Amino acid sequence: MSAYDTYKTPLDSRYSSDEMKRLFGARNRHSTWRKLWLWLAEAEREVGLEGISDEALQQMREHLVLTDEDFEVARVEEAIRKHDVMAHVHAFGVAAPAAAGLLHLGATSCYVTDNAELILMRDAMDLLLPKLATCIHKLSAFALETKDIPTLGFTHFQPAQLITVGRRAAQWVQDLMMDLRNIEQQRQQLRFRGGMGTTGTQASFMELFHNDGAKIDKMNELLCKKAGFPNGTYDISVQTYSRKVDLDISNAVAGLGATAIHICSDIRHLASMKTMEEPFSKTQIGSSAMAYKRNPMLSERICSLLIEVMLANYGIVGRKLRSLPVNFADTYSDNWLERSLDDSAIRRIDIPELFLLADSILIGLNNVFSGLVIYPKRIHAQVMDEIPFMASENIIMKMVAAGASRQEAHEQIRVLSHQASDVVKNQGGKNDLIERIKATEYFKPIWNEIDSLLDPKLFTGRAPEMVQKYCGEGGPVQEKLAPYKEYIKSAGTVELKV
Repeated sequence: MSAYDTYKTPLDSRYSSDEMKRLFGARNRHSTWRKLWLWLAEAEREVGLEGISDEALQQMREHLVLTDEDFEVARVEEAIRKHDVMAHVHAFGVAAPAAAGLLHLGATSCYVTDNAELILMRDAMDLLLPKLATCIHKLSAFALETKDIPTLGFTHFQPAQLITVGRRAAQWVQDLMMDLRNIEQQRQQLRFRGGMGTTGTQASFMELFHNDGAKIDKMNELLCKKAGFPNGTYDISVQTYSRKVDLDISNAVAGLGATAIHICSDIRHLASMKTMEEPFSKTQIGSSAMAYKRNPMLSERICSLLIEVMLANYGIVGRKLRSLPVNFADTYSDNWLERSLDDSAIRRIDIPELFLLADSILIGLNNVFSGLVIYPKRIHAQVMDEIPFMASENIIMKMVAAGASRQEAHEQIRVLSHQASDVVKNQGGKNDLIERIKATEYFKPIWNEIDSLLDPKLFTGRAPEMVQKYCGEGGPVQEKLAPYKEYIKSAGTVELKV
């Protein structure tokens, strides 16, 4: 059967990176199980358990990475036993016969499945964090380059007080910085399940070590060291580690999805207004029918990766990555007492999907931030269309300074503004408020000052300073990205798959 004959998830075939796909691949997952069985045997022997030979350990070390033959042995055994862990115990025993009778000693299935998930999630966060830092670095550079360019701000998607292009980008940067912090925090506080027995009481290990709890503690200390978990094990586990851990991690990673939707939606709106565009190659086709189109394909793809229609009959739309914490919350809350199997199948889907989606999103953001394009003249034209209205308050203040009544000046501006709005909205003309003010005798005392009140930079406040302070040298962004400096320096732009 050809690879084209069976379904493959687009996350695998189209979007995610090879390293993330390998991490959650069957070979790496089940090779991690074998490492866990080796580490358990080593730790048990190191704390005094007899009967674990050098030959057994050596054979285990020589067969940590599964071959295709190993998978076939496990497949046949699972068809008989209907138990995946025991099928792989059998396959490992076939590959390392001297260790066959010692594998999984004192452990329950969750010793390998849960500890492996913790290892995979840790390593997945280690892949995401430098990629996220790189995206922040690139967007920060764009913010600094454009910090002085005035542009329309929008509230309620209506023109509001001016900001700068870079100031808007700095807001996006700050949101991504929150995601970096949240994922880092989950990575830093992650612990191991270790060897806890069938219900978390360590009763099986108490039997092995003749009721010597100190040896069990030492065994788990060794396991954590071998697996790379300096924080040790969770203080309390049942048959599984608490699924609250998965929920916390999913909330942090899914937050990145919400940020990506926000940023890419903004870029799509700005592209519609022809003031900003994502990278668009010379040979790229925007539409099969409309040759002139320059659709924001990358931003749309990022949003599309996150879209999941839920309860479609009721028109409720969710977001794929953003919605995954609901699954993790349900998995946690629906787990009965010391453990029920409600958490098995769904976690096999949700955990890889969580990280493959986040990885795909970061690849897309990297591409977008590597070549954002702005059109300064178009931006300036839009600003000048609206700035007469924005300058009206300053004009009122100038009139007051010249001795006029504030209320009278306000009423004069109000009337002229509505007339100018009528020209724009009903006649399709240009905003002529300034011309009307200059033609109104009431404003004659400040006619000579009006043009000086229309400089867009007068309306951007401290926006450039804010960007420099936040994204520039010595600011919070640079300080936060310091640990990722070498990765950022070597990182290029990942080629998107078509």
